[in-house]
Amino acid sequence: MTEPHTVPPENTPPTVPQLDVRAAEPPAADPQSTGGGFSDRPPGYPSALVWLRAGILRDWRGVLGAFVATWFYLPVALLLAFWGGLSFGIVGLFAGGLGADDQVPQVLRDAPLIGSLLESFLSRSGGVLGGVAGFAVGFLVGFLSVLVLPWLGAGEGPFAVVTGLVGTVVAAGLIGVLYTLYRVLLEPRLLVVSGARQPSRREAARLRPVLEDCARRLGLPSVPRLLMEDDPVLSNARTYARHVVVTTAVLTEADDEIAALFSHELVHWRTGDEITSAFVRGVGLPLTLAHALPAWLMRTFPHPGTNFVVFLFFWPVLLTMRYVVLPLHARDVRAAEYRADLGAVLTGHVEAMRRILERRLSFETGRSGWDEAVCATHPPHELRLDALERATLAGAPSGVTEPVTVERLFNQSGPVGTRRTWLLVGGLALVACLGASGLSAVQWAFFRPEAAVEGFFGALADRDSEAALGHLTDQGAGTDTKLLDRLLRGDGYQPPTGVEVSSLERDGDTATATVAYRLAEARQTATLTLERDKESTAGLFHGWRLTGGPIALNSSIADPGVRLNGVELPVATEGPPLVLLPGVYTATGPSSALSETPNATVVADPGQSAATLQLTPVLKPAAAEAVEAQVRAWLDECAKQTVTAPQGCPFRYYGGSAQKVTWKILEYPKLALELTGPASAQVTTPPETRGRVQVSGTNTYFGGTSPFTDDDTLTVTGVATADGDNVTFRPAVN
Repeated sequence: MTEPHTVPPENTPPTVPQLDVRAAEPPAADPQSTGGGFSDRPPGYPSALVWLRAGILRDWRGVLGAFVATWFYLPVALLLAFWGGLSFGIVGLFAGGLGADDQVPQVLRDAPLIGSLLESFLSRSGGVLGGVAGFAVGFLVGFLSVLVLPWLGAGEGPFAVVTGLVGTVVAAGLIGVLYTLYRVLLEPRLLVVSGARQPSRREAARLRPVLEDCARRLGLPSVPRLLMEDDPVLSNARTYARHVVVTTAVLTEADDEIAALFSHELVHWRTGDEITSAFVRGVGLPLTLAHALPAWLMRTFPHPGTNFVVFLFFWPVLLTMRYVVLPLHARDVRAAEYRADLGAVLTGHVEAMRRILERRLSFETGRSGWDEAVCATHPPHELRLDALERATLAGAPSGVTEPVTVERLFNQSGPVGTRRTWLLVGGLALVACLGASGLSAVQWAFFRPEAAVEGFFGALADRDSEAALGHLTDQGAGTDTKLLDRLLRGDGYQPPTGVEVSSLERDGDTATATVAYRLAEARQTATLTLERDKESTAGLFHGWRLTGGPIALNSSIADPGVRLNGVELPVATEGPPLVLLPGVYTATGPSSALSETPNATVVADPGQSAATLQLTPVLKPAAAEAVEAQVRAWLDECAKQTVTAPQGCPFRYYGGSAQKVTWKILEYPKLALELTGPASAQVTTPPETRGRVQVSGTNTYFGGTSPFTDDDTLTVTGVATADGDNVTFRPAVN
């Protein structure tokens, strides 16, 4: 094996003008340790953070393309757009072909020549036009539905869309940074898995001096770690964040061509091109993984049939990568290639680089689907040759470009930030922290589940029915809110007091609260469930509401005159069902000359779904006495009749022909009154309290007379009704 050597600039052919090469003298040797997470990183950066920052922030177009294509679901949008366009196109094809004639106005249809031409045109092309229009409409509908619908936020307002977009950007950036760190820190392991190995002693003796000489000419005090890949056919080289991998076929190349190749790769390494590519891959990591399978299939099984089948199944991913991510990222990749070629100018190996470019399209083939789809978008080799020619003419009198220098090739990276920058960042961070703290305080004070419970019971204490209903998920369809407000503000309402949330358990968007309170002079406990609002307040805060609605009132009273807290209730057949809010209500019923209704208490417990109103009218003692008096007067009138069957009376004599009949009430019956309504009662005589009546007179038998006296029981039945301030008794008809 021959000793490696490089061709100095003065040995270039006479046809090439002298280069204005201003290589920098390397600084004092400061060999980097081969240990640690960021060992073998390029020099020229104050810290690893500056190195990563320079690579991450360089290609904003590629980052934007990867972000939009991945996080806006462009492959899904393309797939849905295609099927939507196909479906609408088929519908438009048939609809346009069958109904196109009907769309022509009658005036145009009756016009001479024009009408016949239009009908002929539409009859032959209406279906095609309808199909094209339907496909366009369906394509747009399917495409926009995927892009727009996820960001509508279910009607939460534009601020929610903005916050969602900011969160997505932060998530994508975080994934990109983590993926970049993963690629940098685990790069040795990943390269070993891919087949790279340490160079042998003879390989190192051949390649290391060339690599170090090129680094010296480029002003680099250190070099990346050199690894080999066993491939005796293809001369290939690839630069990573901390390594340069070359194939064994490179050993067969000329020394100056190896030097040109190393010069190119050292520029890639020094400018951190792999960091840029890794961050773009990380931002679009889901799309990168989705593209890996079809790329591996086409790379492993290079056949037109395989490519067709893969495209048939993965065309949305392939088209997104080719026409969205690739064009945006290609600009930075191509600029990096032009910049790396200038490394051969600084090291004096322009002719070798020219021979390499003329002999092969690229010496940096990709090893993954992403590399082949995006990162391998090298400029055409003829354009790279033109760039080299312009660089070599920089020192000539007619040169049109600036001289190639290390300062021009490697932009000096300053510190992570100036003092003013750090003050600005610190101020923004302080404002963000204060804002986040303020928002958290507002969320804690007003939008916790406990705040919803306290707000609900607080509204009841304030007798504000509208505010109380606002804390419920179901505000009751058709609820008479005006009546509910009058009930809460009426005399006799007692809200729950001494409310304490003893425990609360939250599970996602639901919560369960145990609430202790005092109601109707008793300490009670209820378990309430809450749900988180889907709609947000100011686009930031999601409050909570108690599940369920107002408490239904099951009333056995449907007559007019029933009141709650002094408010008369509608008859049960009128309007929507009556509902109540938690609390204690005082109920009163109607009163008449016959009956009166004692006040009742209605307890609407927060833990119940229904409350019962039970009002029971009772008979007035004076009404019973009045009925007794009317019955006695009525019986006395009946007793005055001198017939065997007094008309309309509860007694009669069933003997023979009787004369001189007289009646006498021996004992008045004791009556029982049973209310059938607030103003009516059924009057009966219990068997054990029957009265007694005596009848006397003379009977005539065969021309003779004989006196008689007979006793019988007496019962009275009828109806007592209230007539204004009086009670009226009506006996039952015998």
